[in-house]
Amino acid sequence: MRPFRSMGTLVAALALLVAPTVSAGADTSGAPGASDTSGTATAAPEVLPALAEWTARPGDTRLTPDSRLVVRNDALRADAETLADDLADATGLRLPVVEGRRAARGDIVLALDRSRAAELGAEGYELVVDDAVRVTGGTADGAFYGTRTVLQLLSGGTSLPRGRTVDLPAYPERGVGVCACYIHVSMEWFERLMRDMAHLKLNQLWIEAKVASDAYPGTRFWGYYTKDEVRQLSALARKYHITLVPEINSPGHMDPYLENHPELQLTDVEGERSPSRLDITEPAAFDFYTGLVDEALTVWDTPYWHMGADEYMLGSEYAAFPQIEAYARERFGPRAVPQDAFVDFVNQVNEHVRDDGRTLRIWNDGLTGDHTIPLDADIDVEFWLAEPDQPPSSLLAEGHRVMNAAYALYLVRGGFHMDTRELYESGWTPLRFEGETLPERHPGVTGAKITLWPDSAAAETENEVEAAAFLPLRFISQATWGSSRPTDDYDAFVALAERIGHAPGWPNVDRHPLPDGSYALTVPGTGERLTTTGPGAGAEAAFGAATTTWALTGTPDGYYRLRPVGADGASTDLCLDVTRGRRYLGAPLEVGAVVSVESCAAGVRTQRWQVVPDEGGVRLVNAISQLALALGDGGVAVQQAPDVVPGVVLRAES
Repeated sequence: MRPFRSMGTLVAALALLVAPTVSAGADTSGAPGASDTSGTATAAPEVLPALAEWTARPGDTRLTPDSRLVVRNDALRADAETLADDLADATGLRLPVVEGRRAARGDIVLALDRSRAAELGAEGYELVVDDAVRVTGGTADGAFYGTRTVLQLLSGGTSLPRGRTVDLPAYPERGVGVCACYIHVSMEWFERLMRDMAHLKLNQLWIEAKVASDAYPGTRFWGYYTKDEVRQLSALARKYHITLVPEINSPGHMDPYLENHPELQLTDVEGERSPSRLDITEPAAFDFYTGLVDEALTVWDTPYWHMGADEYMLGSEYAAFPQIEAYARERFGPRAVPQDAFVDFVNQVNEHVRDDGRTLRIWNDGLTGDHTIPLDADIDVEFWLAEPDQPPSSLLAEGHRVMNAAYALYLVRGGFHMDTRELYESGWTPLRFEGETLPERHPGVTGAKITLWPDSAAAETENEVEAAAFLPLRFISQATWGSSRPTDDYDAFVALAERIGHAPGWPNVDRHPLPDGSYALTVPGTGERLTTTGPGAGAEAAFGAATTTWALTGTPDGYYRLRPVGADGASTDLCLDVTRGRRYLGAPLEVGAVVSVESCAAGVRTQRWQVVPDEGGVRLVNAISQLALALGDGGVAVQQAPDVVPGVVLRAES
C-alpha cells in the first residue's frame, strides 16, 4: 500500500472508513446533505438517478481556478475535454486537462482501471471525494458516468460533498426512442436530448429516421436526414456514450419508401395496392429493403439494426393477400401458414445484418403463436404490446433478449402521454411488461425505454414534446439504473428533478432572439420585403416592393407568430401559416408548398415559426414542418428543404 503523505490524510482516511453508509433511498432526517452534531453528512447527495450507496465524510471539496482535470489514461482524454466544457457551463471555471499520476487539492482525476471491470461492470464507477475528486471506471463508459455524477453534485456551484460511492446500473439498456418517421426533428433538438440523456446516464437512443438515399432517389422526400446529419448524430452519440439504434420499418409502415415504387407494394385479392406494405413474396422487395439498410449503415455508427416488423397486417388479414400463403407453402410445405412468410422475411433480414456484424431488433406485436417456423433466437425483441400467445416469459424462454418498451412509456403527439406519477408511485420497474409482470430479474431482460411518437405531428411542436419528456426522462433514468427511489412520493421526485434541472449547456439555442415587436423583414441587397398578395385569409406570402411590416410575438414554447400589420399600424388577425401541399401524420411536409396567411388560432402549431439568426439576419423555419421559408417562382414564398435551399436571409428592422 502506498504510504500516507501526512497525518491529516491518515485522519481523513480513517473518517472515510467509519463514516456511515447511506443507501440512496434511505429515510434520512433533515434536508439532503444535512449534518448531525458531529458535522458528518448523513444523507446521500441529490442526484438522478440516485446513487446505489453513499459513504459520507465530513466537509466538502471546492474547485478553484487552480483546479485541474488530471487524466491517467489517454482513452479518457475526450471525456475529460467534455467534462471541462460542462464544468465551464456549470461553474464558470475552465479547468485545464492535463496528463499525470499525481493530483493536487481541488483536482478532478479520471482513471481507467481495467482490473476492476469485474467489480464495476461495463458501466459502473467509483467516486471518491477527498482533497481531490477521483473518478475510476473499469471501462471508459463507467468513468464517463462518474463525471456526470460529479456535475450533479456541484449543483451549479463549485463545492462537492465529501464521501465515496461505488455506483453501477441494474440494467444494461436505459433508453429513449424518437420516431422521426415522416417528420423531421431538428438537429438542435437531438443535441439537447443527448446532453440530457448523458446527464441522466441513459445510454441508448432508438431513432426511426430516413437517410436521404443516393441509391434510391425515389425515396428522397422530406423529412429525411442528410448523410452528413446522420454522421453528426453518430458523433454526438459517441461523445455522450450513447448507443444508437436506427430503424427503417418493414415490411409494414413502408409508405415513406414505397410511394414511388408501386411495383414493390403488396396487392390484395381485389388488385388494390397497399402503399404501406412491402410484398414479402417478391425477391426484389428483400433486395430493395436490404439495399436501403446497407446504404444507411454506411453513416449510422451502431452495433444494431431495428427493422420494426410491427403492424404488417394492421387493419387487414392475411386472407386478403392469398399469395402470401401460397408463397409460404411453396417454401415450407403444405402445413405452412401465411405468418411463416413474415417470420421468414424477418429471419432473412437478421441473417443479412448479422453478416455485417449487427444485432437485429424488432417490435413484438408481429410475433403471434400462429407460425410453424421459429424466429431466430438471436433477434432482440422490444416488447410494447400485450400478446397473450407470446408474452415476455415465452420470448425469454426461446432465448431472446427482451427490452421493455411498454405502451405505458409512450408520449404521443396529440394523444396518449405516459402517467409518470402512477408509474413512480406504483414502483414500476422494467419487469412490469404490458400483460405480464415477471416475478424476478431475468438476465435476458435488457432494460426499458420511453418512446416519443408523432402520430398527430401537427398537434405539438418539438419544443412542447421536449418539455413533456422532462419528467419521463428522469423517471426512466431512475427506474433502469435500479437504485432505491430518491423520494417516497412523486411530488418530492418532481421537486428533486427540477432542482437538478437540465444538463450543463442544455439551453444551447436562443429561442427568442428578437424582442416582441413590429419588423420589416427585408431581403438584403434587393430591398424586397416579405409581404402578402392580398388582404384576406388565404393570401399567399410573397416577396416584393411593399411596405409591409410584421408583428412578431413569442410563444411559450420558444417560437414566434407572425402577423402582417395593417395600414393603420394595428396587427391583423392573420398569421403566417403552412396549409397547402401534402400532409403526413397531419404535418405539411411537401417541399415547395406555398406559404400563406390564415386566420390566427392560438392552438394551430403550423402558425409557429422558429427565428434562426444567420449571416447578420434571420431565417424563418416552420415549427411543424421544419422547412425553411424560401423564395419560390414569381416571388412567392414557399417552404424548402434547408439542404437544397437554406431559406431566405431576412434583415429584421423594427
